[in-house]
Amino acid sequence: MPIRFIPYQPAPLSGQALLDTFTRTRCQALSYAGNAVLRDGLPLYESLAAEVHGDPEAAKQNLLVHGDCRAACALLRDRGIRVDLVYIDPPFASGADYAKKVVLRPNPLAPAEAAEVDSPDTGFEEKMYGDIWEKEKYLNWMYDNLMAIKSVMAEDASIYVHLDWHIGHYVKIMLDEIFGEDNFQREIIWDIQVLSGFKTIAPNWVRGHDVIYYYSKGEKRIFNKLLQPHKKEYLDSFNRVDENGRHYMIAHGTKRYRDEVEAKGKPYGDVWNDIMSFQQQPTSDEKVDYATQKPEALLERIIKASSNEGMVVADFFGGSGVTAAVAARLGRRFVTCDVNRNAIQTMRDRLVAQGTAFTQEEIQDGVALFRNPVQTMDKLCELVPGLHRLTDEDVALGIKREDWFGVINDPKEGRIPVWAPDLKEGADRVLTKETVLRLVYDVLPSLNDVAKCARFLYADLDRPVNKMEAEVNSENERSTVAVEFVDLKPYLEQAILRDDADWELTEDSEGLIKGWRLRLNAFRSDRLVKTLEGLNAKACLQPSAKGRQAITLSDEGLEGVEWVGVDTHAEGPWQSAAEVRIEPSGTVTRNGAKTKDRWDATLFCEGTDRPKRLKIRSVLGDETIFEL
Repeated sequence: MPIRFIPYQPAPLSGQALLDTFTRTRCQALSYAGNAVLRDGLPLYESLAAEVHGDPEAAKQNLLVHGDCRAACALLRDRGIRVDLVYIDPPFASGADYAKKVVLRPNPLAPAEAAEVDSPDTGFEEKMYGDIWEKEKYLNWMYDNLMAIKSVMAEDASIYVHLDWHIGHYVKIMLDEIFGEDNFQREIIWDIQVLSGFKTIAPNWVRGHDVIYYYSKGEKRIFNKLLQPHKKEYLDSFNRVDENGRHYMIAHGTKRYRDEVEAKGKPYGDVWNDIMSFQQQPTSDEKVDYATQKPEALLERIIKASSNEGMVVADFFGGSGVTAAVAARLGRRFVTCDVNRNAIQTMRDRLVAQGTAFTQEEIQDGVALFRNPVQTMDKLCELVPGLHRLTDEDVALGIKREDWFGVINDPKEGRIPVWAPDLKEGADRVLTKETVLRLVYDVLPSLNDVAKCARFLYADLDRPVNKMEAEVNSENERSTVAVEFVDLKPYLEQAILRDDADWELTEDSEGLIKGWRLRLNAFRSDRLVKTLEGLNAKACLQPSAKGRQAITLSDEGLEGVEWVGVDTHAEGPWQSAAEVRIEPSGTVTRNGAKTKDRWDATLFCEGTDRPKRLKIRSVLGDETIFEL
């Protein structure tokens, strides 16, 4: 349950055109049968400092938050932190699911020549996040996020919103509404120049650009004009030479010298065709294997132009961590967040490799997720006994898909409509009285002959459950359908067993350097085992299954380990004294530095202080801390 709600003004600017293709259900007062309900503001949760990397004082300047956009904005509001520049690369409503390739590591206890590297038998895809939306739901979600972001922007701050053709034109009108048409600065076209593949087959112009909408919060803004070199073809047109040997041209009756023009440079326009996407440079050293990663050059241009050193740059859909990494390299501070644990781990490892100090905080919203919200929603029907998605028969009885997640067929109670939070959306994680009353007033009366009760599954509530039940049922006068509330967390927490491991820790030395050596003997991940069992069973049903080997783990299970670290502190935020990341090839990145060494199931920690905690990350992204 949130500590409290932080008020903020969600009303659009006066005099702006309003986008009327969606209903602003979360940000304005609503009326149901004469009863007004007002959303209270941004939900503020407790946050836990999960890790401090680098110098503790320097780490305070940079914030990596595991939580959604609105929760992160509430945290900033509570701490009085204002941001000077925002870049966001939110979901594009592209209609696609994005997956991460999960690769079992070579067994470090097997001979090197026996370890297969990234073979089809050891790799599989796991859904990272979905980008499939109903238009109204997406716009409502984006409206909430943009209003929250605006509330933490400094008065002279700017925002860049990166989208494409799917939904960008709608969001542009929304940005006019929120920031004001007068504060629209530019529509930047990023020409990604990928004119290959299936898109070239379509009988149409080949689609090849993204859009970036640039707005300022108010009249004042920071903008440093950036210059680029002139093209050689233009400089070659200065083909006259004066008596001093200087090249010049005559333009509009005026003599222009090449050295002067060359020294001034050429201002960048709003069409950027000089920055390659990762489709054009698939082997770039920047790549961190994140599906929607953007190049550093793109962020470098934006950050240099719209901020100065020491300012705070924010990215509320952090993804691959490019904004945070570039901001730190350019001497800016950063705030970045993501709801997806994969993204947090990708950003964390990237910042460590760069040598950037930061603090990682975990929003304590009370939701125990598998690894990311998308996977949790996919598994919900397996977790809650009797729950299934709506059938055509259910819909024919008036139980509509836009109102209910599914149905439970109970022997005594009959058909029970079930509402469940969309955990992919931060705003939906907190079940509010507003949401319940909308269904109580507008939907339940039509189900009087269909159901005896309706069940609301919740991960969190905006008030104590007994108070919610009393208030809602006291206002449920038009329906005979009783309202029940069921906590979802016990189902989520019991679904997967905690990872386990066996190890040895001994004093040791490497050359003249004394320290401690941890040897990992075994690792057991219940979720990984279940995932592989499911994949193997599914593969057996495919026509091409004949001769295919099942994906298996050794008895030690070390193929399932992606990262290992130790901490010499017994409590408090995690502070890695030593760490290794095992790459898919079996080589290790040691304390952020890539090596060609093959992992031997050990980790060496320099110094006389005995490590007191061990953290292991599985290839699925689950992290477990053990006491040593």
